[in-house]
Amino acid sequence: MRIHDLPHPSALPGVPDAAPGASLLAPFEAHESQVRSYCRAFPTVFGRAKGALLFDAGGRRYLDFFAGAGTLAFGHNPDFIKQRLLDYLQADGITHGLDLYTEAKAAFIDSFVQRVLAPRALDYRLQFTGPTGANAVEAALKIARKTTGRHGIFAFSGAYHGLSLGSLAVTANRGKRAAAGTALHDATFVPFPDEHLGAEAVLAWIERLIVDTHSGVEKPAAVILETLQAEGGIKLAPTAWLRELHALLQRHGVLLIVDDIQVGCHRSGPFFSFERAGITPDIVVLSKAISGYGLPMSLVLLQPQLDLWQPGEHTGTFRGNQLAFVGGRAGLELAARLDLQAEVERKGRLCAQRLGERVAGLDPRLAVRGLGLIWGVDGAALGDAFMTRVSARCFELGLVIETAGRRDTVLKLLPPLTIPDAELEEGLAIIEQAVQDSLRG
Repeated sequence: MRIHDLPHPSALPGVPDAAPGASLLAPFEAHESQVRSYCRAFPTVFGRAKGALLFDAGGRRYLDFFAGAGTLAFGHNPDFIKQRLLDYLQADGITHGLDLYTEAKAAFIDSFVQRVLAPRALDYRLQFTGPTGANAVEAALKIARKTTGRHGIFAFSGAYHGLSLGSLAVTANRGKRAAAGTALHDATFVPFPDEHLGAEAVLAWIERLIVDTHSGVEKPAAVILETLQAEGGIKLAPTAWLRELHALLQRHGVLLIVDDIQVGCHRSGPFFSFERAGITPDIVVLSKAISGYGLPMSLVLLQPQLDLWQPGEHTGTFRGNQLAFVGGRAGLELAARLDLQAEVERKGRLCAQRLGERVAGLDPRLAVRGLGLIWGVDGAALGDAFMTRVSARCFELGLVIETAGRRDTVLKLLPPLTIPDAELEEGLAIIEQAVQDSLRG
């Protein structure tokens, strides 16, 4: 789709002339906490959704390049998964089971082992934690400390792992950390390899901290890593560096935790983001898209020798969300039917071409980075507010898309993995127009 083919939002069927009236927003403004965030960037009241489309209370259609921060890998209300959930509810299946043995959990475990672990020759124990990714990160950090007897964790600049105290300690954003209101302990941050500090220098830095008895830093229990930093600005770790880091940690008896909460479950193409490097982390953390339908669910994968928990040492009331198990199992089946890895990789190539030629080509100060169906357009060289303006203009044109990175200078593309080509092209065209409009001032 070309820019001039895009209709003005007011010309679209069912589109109101203005945002929802004050009366629709009044309950939120009057009663909801000031902590709310995404709604400030997308100030409308949404009512229904299907696939890659959202519709607000006035009937206006929006393309969704946010997808619940990557939670909705199959888009909104995918029929295949929805029917499985409806069938389960109609049969009065258990909806909440703590960590009781249930048919729904057994079916999910069997499917995960057969469809994900066995084909990759991976042997992990599955730990079901509380419903958020942050809780799974907490569990991963705790078991790393318990099994090694060491308390320190190495994390990376630009990292985001959650906002509970343990996960926040390994999250790099100063603003987020300040909200803790207390000291955050036992984390040492090292640079993430980028244009400022190369991969080999980062490896040397990490090894120096570990082996130098006068580095001032104790040998850590683990290193926690996103192979592709999403909130950090779509920063991709080099494949060779991942292999070398893994080998370095193995030499020194330090565990590797891969946080695949946002970039796992086929977001980068393969099911796990680390597959491109051919490594096997000691611990893997999954959440967001794992339930297939946007239902709360988190999962920690542990090497068997690390599964030294005593019963009840890490619990969570909602770790037994049976609907998430049903949706997750259906999602694994649907991914296989769709050959999702190949589809994501194909669409990723389309994004790379369109963004590189049509968006980055608009101004030499723009840079494009990404993999699979997570992409970033970096406008830092155009000023801190540039991409915020682009995101707002996208919303005016009917596209929901957020920003990421330091000072929100990266436009972050995170569409459903199953988005039809025509809608993907439409969204990319809106981005092109929004960038062009913002460059004009």
